[in-house]
Amino acid sequence: MAVKIMGITAGRHDGNSEILLKQSLLACQEAGAEVTLVNLRDFKILDCTGCTACSEGMARGKRVPCVLKAQDDKDKITEEMLKQDGVIFSAPTYDLFPSANYLRFAQRNLAYETAFLQAIGAIEKKDRVAGLIAVGGSMDSWQSIAMPAMQATTFTNSFLVVDMILAKRVPSAAQCLLNDELMERAYQMGANIMTAIHTPVEQRKWLGDEDEGWCPNCHSSALVLGHKQWDGVHWPIECQVCGAGGDLEKTEDGKWKFVIAEDGLSRDRTTDEGREFHLKEIGATHGLFYIPENQMLIKEKIKKFKELKFPGLK
Repeated sequence: MAVKIMGITAGRHDGNSEILLKQSLLACQEAGAEVTLVNLRDFKILDCTGCTACSEGMARGKRVPCVLKAQDDKDKITEEMLKQDGVIFSAPTYDLFPSANYLRFAQRNLAYETAFLQAIGAIEKKDRVAGLIAVGGSMDSWQSIAMPAMQATTFTNSFLVVDMILAKRVPSAAQCLLNDELMERAYQMGANIMTAIHTPVEQRKWLGDEDEGWCPNCHSSALVLGHKQWDGVHWPIECQVCGAGGDLEKTEDGKWKFVIAEDGLSRDRTTDEGREFHLKEIGATHGLFYIPENQMLIKEKIKKFKELKFPGLK
């Protein structure tokens, strides 16, 4: 059976995001993969309503489909996406973040949380790999949140990110074609995706640039001060993306590095086990909401805010 690879882009047609993605997919195709390309601009994707139906269902151990399932194309794309062996995502960077249409698609993924669906037997376990491409007109500082944000959208569906590219200084449509090194790097991403897929699951590893990122677990550069978690667990420093916990240490040459604690991967969001632990938090938190006394208290207190009105725009 042929390896199945899907490319999903949020960029305009014939723009840098789509071209770089096509270059990566070309490498996959030439290596024998069955390739599909989806441009989100061709589909109707609605915003998540924040209804919490899917997460409340998880708290009860029951699959609740997205309430928007029949109203747009999200389900159609995601069902096919979850059948793939690998997916490469690309998106333009706006105001440090990946574009809104990419996030609109990705933030609807909770209803398809694969660790949960596997745990209740709704779907079979499948190990998937991913590559990420973020594209912008400036350097790292003006795209600093783009890659971590894209990384954060992949673990809900059990993707192991094995490569990432931050395409810099390509502000105009198709300007990436002037950068041979960047185009070669995009092709290499496709080759890396195929290498990962043909590697036994337990041996799959990071195949991107060796010095990418602060975190040795997910290669993100986004670190934050740790705060006590819902069950009391605390590390001084945490990876903002994968949740690895540890601290900063100075090396012999005077540089700083992030060192993961002995138990620092116990909440690793890139693993099914780590996300299954998060489901316990969801259950505990929703449980507090449904305590009869709390329901009565909310019912009484919300009256003030239902009656509170402010002038709007006409």
